[in-house]
Parts: sequence; structure tokens; C-alpha cells
Amino acid sequence: MQTRRILIVNDDGISSDGLRRLVLEAKKYGDVWAVAPDGQRSAASHSLTINDPIDVWPYDLGIEGVHAFACSGLPTDCFRIGCKYVMPEEPDVVFSGINNGFNVGMDIQYSATVGAALDAAMCGYQVVAFSEGFMGDDREQDSGHQVTDEYLPQVLEELFSDDARESLSLRAGRVLNVNFPDCSIADCKGIKLDCKVATTPFVDHYKVAEELSNGGKRYTIHWVNRDHAEPGTDLHAILEGYVAIGVVNNIS
Repeated sequence: MQTRRILIVNDDGISSDGLRRLVLEAKKYGDVWAVAPDGQRSAASHSLTINDPIDVWPYDLGIEGVHAFACSGLPTDCFRIGCKYVMPEEPDVVFSGINNGFNVGMDIQYSATVGAALDAAMCGYQVVAFSEGFMGDDREQDSGHQVTDEYLPQVLEELFSDDARESLSLRAGRVLNVNFPDCSIADCKGIKLDCKVATTPFVDHYKVAEELSNGGKRYTIHWVNRDHAEPGTDLHAILEGYVAIGVVNNIS
């Protein structure tokens, strides 16, 4: 089996459970380098740090053979610095994730998980973004990750296969966007390929959290769960209990 150089980034931070689980699976296929933010950077989209210096330092993931680094910047910074300046040779493939929360539909535009992946694709790399249903603090992590832990090895096995199906083949310059549903193994219906990005409108809203002394108001965002989407889309597949896989493209 070919040994590959694999760069893994994310937006939940270097200490996130999702990154660790992705690293453990990816290291079966090659030499893994993880470069991730030193804290939470969700919803940073495709942002870059341009006015402040960026610090990068070694981080002990406690996983033998893996090279890990924390970064003070954004996920896109992690990719750019990681692939050119941290790794001794450029990666063969770039993974982003596993994000804690779906990245489907119009929310993809805000996702820093997919944002970093799009930057890697823009630079000509083979790229896959991974996300899964949100695991809140009131959930048992083991049960919440059942579907991801069951299907992630299958997805990686085909991704790295010499005869992978077109829908699961690694190709320079495009992003495969993989989302695992937040359900039990028994309720998961399998993998749905070629999912288009849902265009279901946003329904999130803001609430006034505090009246300020200067006459202003402090707002907080409140997410509203999507409960419907057009068939054939990533969101529809997730709602139906499928692992959703599709292609996300940069602006062209």
C-alpha cells in the first residue's frame, strides 16, 4: 500500500476529539501531520490572518508517529503554513475535520472546516472535509459517534483505493464534503453519494441578550434546526439518516 503524506487541519482546535479520531484512522494510510488552531475557530469561513503574527508550536497528541502542531491563527492559516512550512514535503492529501456539527447546505459558506478545505483545493491539493452531527455536553460521546466511527474507516478505505468510484475518488482541486448523521447505527441507512448542496433558506435568528447603558443592545445568535430540504441534497440525506457525500467547489 502506498504511503502518503497527509495534512489534517480543523476549526474546533488541536485538542478536539474529532481531530484525534480522524488522525487515528488516517495514520493507517500514511505519514500524518496535524496543524490546528489552539482554540475554537468555528464559522471563520475562508478567512486569513493578515494583520497579526501567527505562532506555531509542537503539540503532543499522545499518538505515536503523528506530528502535531498548534497554531494561533485560523484554519486556513493552519493549512497554508502546514503544507509549505511545517511539513518537510508537501502533502499528498489534505483532510479537514472531523467538525463537531454538520457542514451542509448554505451553512457551508460560514464553515471554517470547509473554508480551509476550499483553500487547499484552490492550491491544487486533493481534499476531503469531514463533519458530524453536533455532540452537545449532555450526550454520551461514545453513542454520539457511533455512525462516524462505523463509516469513517469504510470511507477512507475507498478514498485511498486504486479503483475508487468516481464519487469517492480523490482529485486535485476539488473538495469532497462528508457528513455523518447524528443517529444510531440501527437508524443509519448507509452512504448516499453525489449529494448536491441544499439551498434551504436560513432560519436562524438573534435575540436581545442585554440592554446596554449607551442605548445599544447586545444580541446573541440562536440556531434553528433544519427539518426539511429538497431531495438529492446533502441536508436531505442527513435528515433521512444517511452519510452524505458530495462535492463542494470554489467560486469559478
